[in-house]
Amino acid sequence: MIKLFIPDIGIEELEAVIKVLESKWLVHGPEVEAFEEEFAEYVGTKYAIAVSNGTIALFLVLKAFGIKPGDEVLVPDFTFIATATAPMLAGARPIFIDINPRTYNMDPNDVLNKITPRTKAVVAVHLYGYPAEMKALREICEDKKLILIEDAAQAHGARYKGRTVGSLGDAAAFSFYATKNMTTGGEGGIITTDNKYVAEKLRMLRNHGQLRKYYHVELGWNFRMTALQAAIGRVQLRKLERIIKVRRRNASRLKSELEQLNWVRLPYEDPNNRHVYHLFTIWIEDTAPLTRDELIEYLKKWGIETGVYYPIPLHEQPLFKELGYKKCCPNAEEASKHVLSIPVHQKLSDEDLATIVRAFKSLKPL
Repeated sequence: MIKLFIPDIGIEELEAVIKVLESKWLVHGPEVEAFEEEFAEYVGTKYAIAVSNGTIALFLVLKAFGIKPGDEVLVPDFTFIATATAPMLAGARPIFIDINPRTYNMDPNDVLNKITPRTKAVVAVHLYGYPAEMKALREICEDKKLILIEDAAQAHGARYKGRTVGSLGDAAAFSFYATKNMTTGGEGGIITTDNKYVAEKLRMLRNHGQLRKYYHVELGWNFRMTALQAAIGRVQLRKLERIIKVRRRNASRLKSELEQLNWVRLPYEDPNNRHVYHLFTIWIEDTAPLTRDELIEYLKKWGIETGVYYPIPLHEQPLFKELGYKKCCPNAEEASKHVLSIPVHQKLSDEDLATIVRAFKSLKPL
């Protein structure tokens, strides 16, 4: 089976874990601090704060900026549910924003349409590894005095007009879940920011509200990253540019081979930006020889794993329908019916890529 995801874990990660185990320093400490420094340098921010996972990273950012009950946070309707539930955990109400169907990222025009006096923050997701339209979003947020947060869970190393994502908003949340372009061993997250006050607040909140040892100044949680996770993350970070290079090369080959198929819409990429292809997501047109579900089964027979990210826009999830959310984002609804992700990861062989291409080219349009 040509898998959709294969973590790039090898002997270097194993050696790093053994070193930590031998040190007996398993929680926080110098390994985590080193990872934070290296990640901040890579992204181009003053601070990075490591935490237990990406959802917690986003939740803590919102808490650190003072998001509270009664506030509204604008989030894209087409993304993983954690982007919307993190504001809810902070007591706020998520407001769903439609997407640009070319990039799958939030539409700045819809952001303008949905700002109210209760709006306090905008969470811009860099979906599939492609940067959101940060210039327009930044201008809106500055004009309306809103906090701009990046959800960079899928976009480690992506660039927007030459700048690395994670350095474009007031703060950013990253995930190191097992399927991401880099992982810390299954779970893990990190927050980047240039705001010293926010960085200090985040360090307290992740560690029981502790300002110094046994001196607790506010309600906090145990959301620390382990030294084992940090050790794996440091190795993964050193591999990241190579991983991105191979993913981009694979994406380029898929694009060049599949562009002749007029029933497949390929991923968009502005030449001023860098897509890191966490996912290679295509749009299956209505003129395709098979429905999306039929295509999934057809590709499975070729030994090709696929995925649909995401089959239900957030406002239609049972959780939000029960809370009274109504239809609001037609582009997100359409995308959910048409998108399909196919393998692009760095472990694909030339033969794997050739098999994917042959499978698609063996189909004839209606």
